[in-house]
Amino acid sequence: MNIAITNGLLLMPPAFRAGLNAWSQTNGTSGSATWANAANAALIPADQDFGACLEIVKQQGTTSIRFMGETPMIPGVYLRVSARVKAVAGALASARIGAWAGNGSRNHVTGLVEAGPAVPMTAYGDIIEVSAIVGVGARSGVDMSWGTAPTYGHFGVDLIGSNGGAFRIESVQIEDVTAAFVPSLLDWVDVRDFGARGDGTTNDRAAFIAADRAANGGHVLVPEGEFLISGDLSIDSPIRFRGRITTPTSTRVAFMQSFDYPTYAKAFGDETLGLKKAIQALLGYTDHVVLDLCGRRVDLEEPIVVAEIAPGLGGFANRRVIQNGSVLAKPGAAWNTGRWTSVATYDPANPNLLTNVGNVGAIEIGSRVIGNGVGREVYVAGRNVAQKTLTLSQPLHGGAATRSYSFERYRYLFDFTGTEISKLNFSNLDFACDGEASAVMLPARGELMQFRDCYFTKPKDRAITSVGRACQGMQVDGCEFLSSDLDLPAQDRTTVGINVNANDVKIRGNRFVRFAHFMVANGGGHMITNNHWFQGDGSGQGLRYAGLVLTQTNIQTTVSDNYIDNASIEWTNEHSALPDFTGNQYSFGGLTIIGNTFLCSDTASWFTWITVKPFGTGHFVQGLMVVGNVFKALYGDVDRIDRVDTSIADLNYNRMRNLQFEANTFNGVSTYVANPLMVQYTQANAASTWTLPVIEGLPFQGWAKSVLSVVNETAMFNGSNQRIDPAPYVETEQGGSKRQLRLQWSQPTRGSVCIYARMDRPQ
Repeated sequence: MNIAITNGLLLMPPAFRAGLNAWSQTNGTSGSATWANAANAALIPADQDFGACLEIVKQQGTTSIRFMGETPMIPGVYLRVSARVKAVAGALASARIGAWAGNGSRNHVTGLVEAGPAVPMTAYGDIIEVSAIVGVGARSGVDMSWGTAPTYGHFGVDLIGSNGGAFRIESVQIEDVTAAFVPSLLDWVDVRDFGARGDGTTNDRAAFIAADRAANGGHVLVPEGEFLISGDLSIDSPIRFRGRITTPTSTRVAFMQSFDYPTYAKAFGDETLGLKKAIQALLGYTDHVVLDLCGRRVDLEEPIVVAEIAPGLGGFANRRVIQNGSVLAKPGAAWNTGRWTSVATYDPANPNLLTNVGNVGAIEIGSRVIGNGVGREVYVAGRNVAQKTLTLSQPLHGGAATRSYSFERYRYLFDFTGTEISKLNFSNLDFACDGEASAVMLPARGELMQFRDCYFTKPKDRAITSVGRACQGMQVDGCEFLSSDLDLPAQDRTTVGINVNANDVKIRGNRFVRFAHFMVANGGGHMITNNHWFQGDGSGQGLRYAGLVLTQTNIQTTVSDNYIDNASIEWTNEHSALPDFTGNQYSFGGLTIIGNTFLCSDTASWFTWITVKPFGTGHFVQGLMVVGNVFKALYGDVDRIDRVDTSIADLNYNRMRNLQFEANTFNGVSTYVANPLMVQYTQANAASTWTLPVIEGLPFQGWAKSVLSVVNETAMFNGSNQRIDPAPYVETEQGGSKRQLRLQWSQPTRGSVCIYARMDRPQ
């Protein structure tokens, strides 16, 4: 017999008077013996308490009465099975609800509770009621929690205890009591109702999926407990947590309607892990573009290394945003800098490679390289342990040699090394490094990263680090960078705000406070505008260093409308494997410095705001505009605004061309610098040859290479004190320094002239 009770039909089994062939003597399965024609069973037509009922004389230790219909087990539905029983003669016994669980293949599901609580009968004629709650979920009050393996059950009554007694059973009732567990007015479903165990070991993924499907526009509730999810999971319904979930590292969990950091922190019961799993989902091709921290502060116990939570992430170029909160590094050993020393060989023919690297397996990708011949902000971009090589983010200027190098691996709040990501944006975030951690290490590959309206608070070593080309087209707008070196003299600071290796970076409207360098930039096409960087200290006659370091010779870069305070712009070629100028490359050119305010205070008199530092011989400046700026020194004058740092090499002043220094304002600067430069000279005694003093005001103390005009400012007189109107010719590049001019007159002449001289030529 196979009577199936399904959705839409009554759950109640037929009364006994309808026929005992629907009731099994064992487990209720098809083919089992029924109570029809059993010698120890009879239908009583008119019991005074029950009316029509079943009477059984107990002859076995457990006497079972099972309905042979298949009552379906539906996730989310709870059933109450009950019966009224009384003893009428013989030995007294106990009664309980009994069951048999079957799966979709009609096999028995073992290991489950298949009996309700037993109730003893203590007197003849006393009516007892036995009942049990059965359902999928492991809820309080559920006597038989079966999970999702059974798809149906056979239910009835068991008589247990002494044999020989006669017992009457009124009926077996099966009722839907789901409302007692999930009130109908609530718009949520509980994952326990769909088989979730919450024991930390059972994989509850299927139950979460079933609950999500059943929510039908409502919410999913995860109650107290620890729910293991193994295998990627996407929940389309809003979800809230009282308990927490655990997953293997590789499992992605996407809360599609509750995609925000507070939900993930609650879901995983840990702030660091919650943020890791939220970022894992963000970069896992979910429908969400934005991960919102909802104004929360995240306390990180360790770096978020994205390659560990999203291994193999490459070519991800969908716009993603992390926004609106604070990320704080909590003190701990996880932030300690890794340090190694190793001997390696460098060959300029392979400019971005170190070979024969000792202990190469210990040196982490992302480590900064330090040593003789190494420029600033050179990092390990790749590693081949088998070949004992390290790939570098920039070439080394020191030439071919085998040297000892040091490596330092800083720890970052967000570490994207080992991934390839583009269009990742950070907005309205406080990177609260607090001297414990650095902020962000960019991916090795990618482009178009963006930081907007963020705070970088006291990064231990670096704020934004690039070890590859993901800085291409990066935008940093409206951010505040506050160094952890605030209280140190300028010469003792080591923190760096930003470094870049690629082109077209936009740094706009930011504020940088007391870094060793606010930015070290290779590449070209940069726009650095409307920023304020200041690097002074309280030292009298203090030292001042470069705020902006540009390490490519021909850069097409604009530095405009900035407030540059107690810091210089330093222009070098330190990231060149062949730093000497050979004629096969460009020399220094393409830099525009326009409309900035330059300030210094209480500093050494030899400080300059614009410095060119060649790392090889033969270089010259072939394109530089310094126009419309204000230069002001407070509490002590400075000698001039510009210089060449000749500690390694000097410039070739004979090849200077296309320098424009004009319309600038000077205050507290001893030497006015311009190109063309107006030079006024008075010859008191008549002479045919006028030799002017050394000209100090040409940019970089360049040679006096050309004269645009010579204008008489007074009447000219000969040796007899007669007025004459001669015209001189000019001899340039005079004197040992070649910074003098000589005027040759047709006769001895005295008077005053105004000369416009230049230190360059068009070609």
